Amino acid sequence: MNNPARREGFVSDDAAITGEDEVRCEKRSFWASESFKFVEPHFRMRKVAREVRRLTRGRECDLLDVGCGPAALARLMPGGVHYYGIDIAIIEPAPNLIEMDVTEEPVSFRGKKFDLVVAQGMFEYVGKFQVQKFAEIVGLLNDGGWFIVTYQNFAHRKRETYSAYNNVQLPDAFRRDLTRFFRIERSYPVSHNWNHGVPRRNLIKAPQAYLNLNIPVISPILAVDYLYVCSPRRNAEPRSVP
Repeated sequence: MNNPARREGFVSDDAAITGEDEVRCEKRSFWASESFKFVEPHFRMRKVAREVRRLTRGRECDLLDVGCGPAALARLMPGGVHYYGIDIAIIEPAPNLIEMDVTEEPVSFRGKKFDLVVAQGMFEYVGKFQVQKFAEIVGLLNDGGWFIVTYQNFAHRKRETYSAYNNVQLPDAFRRDLTRFFRIERSYPVSHNWNHGVPRRNLIKAPQAYLNLNIPVISPILAVDYLYVCSPRRNAEPRSVP
């Protein structure tokens, strides 16, 4: 997904997409090819899986993975978590997976409600539909449900051209829309990296695998992306995260 109007090294304080002519969302043919790159669970996905285990504590629950790709997250789920996924390109059809383009259809799964909804690495690609997708997701959650979402840190020190994304904004702008529908109960950088990429070398990965801390001064400029654990705002009181 490209935003041809984006200037090199520039990130707006608000959502980058401001008009119809600036939105270009790649379709199934593009993502069908990309999906094969994510067959193996990656660093961020493993952190998301740890949050699921922390929240479920072995209880039976239904989880919807929005933008599930090849459904690699299912392989990391603990017993009792019933996994469902939706994606624009489902490579291997299954009863628990639905192929849909969430920029053209509401986020849904045959009228079902869920105890957890996960969206990792997806909101960078929803263009102007960010607020609409938050509203749809909050409507899918059961009482007491949780939403786990990740989002790139576009304030990173490496001011590159984010040509892969069509929804480029600073973290505060993303949080502002997120908190219209959810309470952020817990958030932290998934990883830190000088060059903005996902950590690949064991020397970098190992010490960060279980590090879930916001580090003053360092995180704002070196965090690769952030993970947010959220509860729906329709709940009367903020909830404690296990």
